[in-house]
Amino acid sequence: MAGPQPADPDPLFDPSLPHPARVYGYWLGGKDHYAADREAAEQVIRHRPQVVAGARANRAFLARVVRYLAADCGIRQFVDIGPGLPAPGSTHQVAQAIAPDCRIVYVDNDPLVLVHARALLTSSPQGSCDYLDADLRDTATIVAGASWTLDFTRPTAVLLLAVLHFIADADDPAANVATLASKLAPGSCLVISHLTADFAPGPVAAGVGAYNALVPTALVPRTHAQVSALFGGLPLVPPGVVPLTEWRPGPARLSPQHADMYAGAARIPTGRR
Repeated sequence: MAGPQPADPDPLFDPSLPHPARVYGYWLGGKDHYAADREAAEQVIRHRPQVVAGARANRAFLARVVRYLAADCGIRQFVDIGPGLPAPGSTHQVAQAIAPDCRIVYVDNDPLVLVHARALLTSSPQGSCDYLDADLRDTATIVAGASWTLDFTRPTAVLLLAVLHFIADADDPAANVATLASKLAPGSCLVISHLTADFAPGPVAAGVGAYNALVPTALVPRTHAQVSALFGGLPLVPPGVVPLTEWRPGPARLSPQHADMYAGAARIPTGRR
């Protein structure tokens, strides 16, 4: 029996091409995917079965870090860049459960993601939930567009979860991160999670190779040193850049091998701007 066939608003859409957001959604257990997406996802699983647990661990990290930012740091403004297809426990849901007045801007340059987001991601009455069509590498557009909803003179959290590994070294992801960080007020936070091959070089390389052979947007795994460098020397929130499941884990703690990713958060210090 054929799987679910989601509607796609893009007239140039080609269902024979795997789509990064739908492949990731498949690993999360979502329903919006086509045969090409499922084939790409399963090819990666054959080489590195832990990719499924890793995707779900990244989703759990999103909830942990947003709770920390809203409850412990008092942050009420969030920019979530590259959020993927909507799923339970999205940034605005986690943040507004703690503080209903939180304001969130989702940023993506994928028409599919944006249409789903506008249809399914709705804010609490006290807060705000907006959507911006922009590429991560176009930092000027991100800041200008998000400024319609957010006040960048106040602390803001920028979330870059499982997105920087789609930026090639030639496009200088560290420079893009630094530009975003330079626009943030003291007390703001920058959060990154990123694919790595450090824990299982052979299987992860094989999985990445299978993914890159099928999906038009290539993955670039990075080492601990390379992921740490993306923070540009900003002061890190303890425990620093660590295996994703080790970042302030809850009671259901997983071993690092279950997620081939690093995660960390950094604060914008006073006097930085």
